[in-house]
Amino acid sequence: MSATQAVVTDNRTKRQVERDTRRHEATAQKRLTSRGATIAAVIIAIFWTIPTLGLFITSFRPGADSNSTAWWTVFVNPSFTLSNYADALTSGGTALTLGASFLNSLAITIPATVIPIFIASLAAYGFAWMNFKGKNLVFVFVFALQIVPIQMALVPLLSLFSRGLTLFGTQIFPGFTLRDVDHSFATVWIAHAIFAMPLAIFMLHNFIAEIPSEVVEAARVDGAGHGQIFFRIILPLAMPAIASFAIFQFLWVWNDLLVATIFAPESSLPLTQTLNSLSGTWGNQWYLQSAGTFISIIVPLIVFFALQRFFVRGLLAGATKG
Repeated sequence: MSATQAVVTDNRTKRQVERDTRRHEATAQKRLTSRGATIAAVIIAIFWTIPTLGLFITSFRPGADSNSTAWWTVFVNPSFTLSNYADALTSGGTALTLGASFLNSLAITIPATVIPIFIASLAAYGFAWMNFKGKNLVFVFVFALQIVPIQMALVPLLSLFSRGLTLFGTQIFPGFTLRDVDHSFATVWIAHAIFAMPLAIFMLHNFIAEIPSEVVEAARVDGAGHGQIFFRIILPLAMPAIASFAIFQFLWVWNDLLVATIFAPESSLPLTQTLNSLSGTWGNQWYLQSAGTFISIIVPLIVFFALQRFFVRGLLAGATKG
């Protein structure tokens, strides 16, 4: 066969493969979707969004209008104000204003997301690419910790922070006094990191273990140690899985009320605690409650939309190998 004939044959095969691929994709799309299902999904999404839209509009309406007319009258007689958000931010709960507790939530959530991700990524790399005695047993133990309810660990952990741990007259772990210090978040960070670690290690391990061994072996041949391999190869490649877990952890910590209420000092309480205490103070001031609600969800929305392009990829990759 001449070179010209080989090129023609190769082009013909390439076009045939492309046609087959398009046909298979069209068949799969037709089987997985239908016009009726699409219409039903759109209708459900509209009905699901209507209450949120009403809450959003109410947050911008003057208080007198919200108390006298329904939110949909805004389409006939539009009237908006930003004073609801200003009043909500300066309103106080049991100890803090909503604005101060908003800053506390940021101070709690960002480190409580970064700390477990960093530690879990190191542990996941060790379980995936380092050989040591009892590795599989330790990994199973870490995975099994996911079934321990948080409520069961709260009292022992609080006792550990307050009194420390003493065995046979020897102090193994000193107690923390930071909970009594104003604007201290250390105990909340540690608690959230502990509770997040099992799932983080499991998800990141499944992704990191899927990285081709040729990449790691090539780095070792070039003289790279575990530190260089981890920071220069594993971390960049594992970014989709890291972003996926970061969304989960950020949303969990941001919306948490139980852990922060137990471990945080009064001056470091998060936004959820202040909103909870203000819900009774505001009474029928729906416009302030609406504004406070949207203040609390704006940051999670920003985080989700900023990282959502990694979300599905990292979540699916983390579920392919146990």
